[in-house]
Amino acid sequence: MLYRLLRSLLFQLDAETAHRITLASLKQAHRLKLFGHAQPIPSPIELMGLRFPNRVGLAAGLDKDGEYIDALAALGFGFIEIGTVTPRPQAGNPQPRLFRLPKVNAIINRMGFNNAGVDVLIANVERARYNGILGINIGKNFDTPNERASSDYLACLCKVYPYASYIAINISSPNTQGLRDLQAADELHALLAALSDEREKLCGTYGRRVPLAIKIAPDLEPAHVRGLSETLIAHGIDAVIATNTTIARDAVAGLRYGSETGGLSGAPLRE
Repeated sequence: MLYRLLRSLLFQLDAETAHRITLASLKQAHRLKLFGHAQPIPSPIELMGLRFPNRVGLAAGLDKDGEYIDALAALGFGFIEIGTVTPRPQAGNPQPRLFRLPKVNAIINRMGFNNAGVDVLIANVERARYNGILGINIGKNFDTPNERASSDYLACLCKVYPYASYIAINISSPNTQGLRDLQAADELHALLAALSDEREKLCGTYGRRVPLAIKIAPDLEPAHVRGLSETLIAHGIDAVIATNTTIARDAVAGLRYGSETGGLSGAPLRE
């Protein structure tokens, strides 16, 4: 009953406002100790050399700057991934940029990597008490041309490396112009070569090898997926995060907001 009431009230607000209010309320409730740590159903799994205490985690995008790590951890997630973060702060795309499609349990967003920059994220991580598996998702600033994209990814990689259980490389958001072009063979090879080389240096510096995961788009053709997979293996990438949001609209055609630009997530993405 309470859930239905709160959902109804939040759905009277625009989606982004509701998002901010919900996270701020969760953080305050956790600070006041109004709820304890949830006991997750134990279903541990080992991936990337890491032992995840359970298989339900929080994907990047909800907590872009790592402001709510401890409150979110208290919900019992097996891991938390924060970001996507960029080297410099950026406001993201103009509002409105987040749309609910409740009839099909879906959301379309075109946030555009809105975040306060990697230095703010690191400061938030340093303040957090969470000691579970923390993924940090990194990207490039919108105004960095693709031919210099590796410099943005390397800058973030170097800064977040000491704090991350694993690092996710986001090359597949549809909301930063040209970003998905980094999935092309030549661009991907150059980016992964740079990241792999830098990872080896950082491994020597910090005495531990942080896994790298690549987040890909669901809209790739099978032949592209095969070629991409071979490239990931060749560069020693530890995992693939499949999938990011889709630009396909077949499942939401004709619905209110169904034609909004951006990435579609939720139930229609499952197929």
